[in-house]
Amino acid sequence: MGWSYRKAIKVGPFRINLSKRGVGHSVGGRGARYTRGADGRKHMTLRLPGGFSWRRQVGGGSRRTRSRSRR
Repeated sequence: MGWSYRKAIKVGPFRINLSKRGVGHSVGGRGARYTRGADGRKHMTLRLPGGFSWRRQVGGGSRRTRSRSRR
């Protein structure tokens, strides 16, 4: 298993997420949260009492990919 790094800085309802892959951010409270990860994917998470949660990717969620041209 390799090393990893993750740190979250909270400023009110906002959270800055630092990781080995980059910087992401999220906003919301305990019941609902919108997150944009370091890779560009966006998620909406809803949490209910009792440990139930629902998570859905929002938008196209374009990941950064490299296109290679063959000759």
